[in-house]
Amino acid sequence: MKHFYSSFIVTIIGLTISFYYQSWAGLYITVLLAVLEISLSFDNAVVNAKVLATMEPKWQKAFIYVGMPIAVFGMRLFFPILIVSIAGNMGYYETFDLALHNPEEYHKNLVANEKMIFAFGGSFLLMVFLDFFFDRERDIKWIKLIEDSTVVNRFSSVANIELIIAIAVGIFLSMKEGHNSITIAYFSGVLLHSLLNSIDDLLSSDSVKSGIVGLLYLEVLDASFSFDGVIGAFALSNDIFIIMIGLGVGAMFVRSLTLYFVEKKTLSNFIYLEHGAFYAIGALATIMFLKMFWHIPEAVTGTLGMLFIGIAFFHSIYERKIVVK
Repeated sequence: MKHFYSSFIVTIIGLTISFYYQSWAGLYITVLLAVLEISLSFDNAVVNAKVLATMEPKWQKAFIYVGMPIAVFGMRLFFPILIVSIAGNMGYYETFDLALHNPEEYHKNLVANEKMIFAFGGSFLLMVFLDFFFDRERDIKWIKLIEDSTVVNRFSSVANIELIIAIAVGIFLSMKEGHNSITIAYFSGVLLHSLLNSIDDLLSSDSVKSGIVGLLYLEVLDASFSFDGVIGAFALSNDIFIIMIGLGVGAMFVRSLTLYFVEKKTLSNFIYLEHGAFYAIGALATIMFLKMFWHIPEAVTGTLGMLFIGIAFFHSIYERKIVVK
């Protein structure tokens, strides 16, 4: 429980501020937003744990003490405002003022540019999934009919197969959408993922992931997961501070879960949990691309992610019982 003490403290502070700010209504919406964030980002905690386990203890602590303010204020408040500012060709402070005093208009601008947001976040998450799916060094296969098939094994041996597939998807989406901003956003996500991996390969040693690169990778991953929650949060509230508090509380619990998973070696004890999380990430990337053309409720995204993880969790338990016998 020690990893969750800070989360409970943040929750108490957040709920207190929400209550004084908007009474019981604000308190209720904050709780709903926190639940929304946790349901959409549970798979994020699992993947975070995999990355964090390869980092030095000091960087694991930085994930909470440095990463948390970035997650709450940066990714769930200032970054969406920056996106609207750039896409709407407005000044940052003008956009911030709009978010404060005219949240409905700000939300309208955010929704108007959500395709660009989904293109960036979706492409980054797609690269994360493809890196896992075509990893030739991965010994444990979950859905063997797919992961251990002749076709997948052959594709896995092709150099830069992840990049090839991502570029092909990007070209298709660009042709369907026909806007330069979408193309730039999509390939920026692919470029950022490739750049972080390249720098990490350069700085890492003895299977210990570069701390600064690992932290940056986790923050971008967190941002990609948060896009859905930030946009969907406006269905519950137009107040950016209530949204930030609610999603921030949820993000804190996701980080606590991550540290808990690392200490308890959860991914080693439940061998398919990691697979379920990455499949959930692949599903989320696909949903983000589909959202560029059709409306898909956030409930579908959260349910699908929890479904993949739930099945992987129980399959892991079943497999462990067989081994013990």
